[in-house]
Amino acid sequence: MDGKELYGRELTRSECRNAEEALLILAEKRPGLTSANGKRICNRCGNQDRKKMLAAPCACGTTCFYCLSCLNMGKIKSCTVLHHLPEINAFERPIEPILQWQGQLSSEQQRASEEIVETVQAEETRLIWAVAGAGKTEMIFEGIAACLRKGGRVCLASPRVDVCLELAPRIKQAFPAVPMALLYGGNEDGYSYTPLVIATTHQLLRFREAFDLLIIDEIDSFPYHDDLGLQFGAQKSRKKASALIYLTATPSQMMQNDIKRDKLAATVLPARYHGFALPEPECLWIGDWRKAISKKKMAPFLKLIRRQLQTDRRFLLFLPHIQLMEELDGWLRELFPDKQFTCVSASDPDREEKVKKMRAEEYDFLMTTTILERGVTFRDIDVIVLGAEDRVFTEASLVQIAGRAGRHKDYPTGWVCFAHYGETKAIQGAVRQIRMMNRDAGRRGLLNGTMSLLPK
Repeated sequence: MDGKELYGRELTRSECRNAEEALLILAEKRPGLTSANGKRICNRCGNQDRKKMLAAPCACGTTCFYCLSCLNMGKIKSCTVLHHLPEINAFERPIEPILQWQGQLSSEQQRASEEIVETVQAEETRLIWAVAGAGKTEMIFEGIAACLRKGGRVCLASPRVDVCLELAPRIKQAFPAVPMALLYGGNEDGYSYTPLVIATTHQLLRFREAFDLLIIDEIDSFPYHDDLGLQFGAQKSRKKASALIYLTATPSQMMQNDIKRDKLAATVLPARYHGFALPEPECLWIGDWRKAISKKKMAPFLKLIRRQLQTDRRFLLFLPHIQLMEELDGWLRELFPDKQFTCVSASDPDREEKVKKMRAEEYDFLMTTTILERGVTFRDIDVIVLGAEDRVFTEASLVQIAGRAGRHKDYPTGWVCFAHYGETKAIQGAVRQIRMMNRDAGRRGLLNGTMSLLPK
């Protein structure tokens, strides 16, 4: 590690083990935990909850408190020293053309792009509320380029590793001459000092006042939306004078309220770039599907799957829990031995390879937990949610899942089914939200079926 790799970062001594001693002497230092108003505060994640601070004998010779909130990033103790070098953007400005994307934005994408550039230049905050499949990634290109042109440092962050892995090649293709780092837990490539960073929101905890532009994709996604530590880390990673862009198809109610009260600037895009309406889900009652799986008893949902297979249309089959999915996987292999399919979850070490095979159309269908509810695009698929009434499937989750269908400009339609054992408020709310966006898009004349010129 050289000095540049400490710029804009805040690391423990063990994380700096390859740094030159002279640089460590120059680095600003502060304790991992400090006390204020009778509370211990973790300087990495901002945790102040006494229940998330534990005391234990320490190698330093005393009993040290340590933070449980960010323990998965390494232990922060009372005796921990954090090292930081201020970010001075010590990299060469990229050579023009910085942005080499050759596609064309729709009129709505162009409107969002211009407002993002204005936000970047004014160093303000903006929410991009765009329906799933609106082409959010393409909208941010000019904003990123505007920041890089003035020598700024940019981070595109997401709570989900899968989203980062999906974004990285697209961003690299758009900015091929700009050095880029991809940061997530378990990435063997490690850290390098670059003007462009793609990272999980957990990785932001290791930064401090580093970025001139921070873009957070899928802000409503687990675990970011209700994790105060990750939100603290995101704010800590920005320079005091910087721009912040939020991206989501399903903003929280608090954010929606802030928009109504003019506390948060927002750009709302109710239509997809290709001009076709969002697929409106069909809600079907399927009885006690859990009991049917456990007892291998014929049930309505099997007819649903069989009918879908007969159409020769590939599909995603979402389930709420891994164990149920694995039980169903074994049973379906007995019922449909000639079909190609598999299942995937967050704990699956082969999930990246399986998603690639689904994208390459090697499977007839892919069974999945909510790990694929967002951030992934398949060319031409339908979607079935089995057990949509489960509390795992929130309104936002169901909206995102429905948004997997009809995303591609050459295949802009698709069938979405919420198969349930009783409708919930989340199911009703998701359907209502999708219909509301379609009505809004229709009133604004955006559902004309006109195809944009985005590349395949």
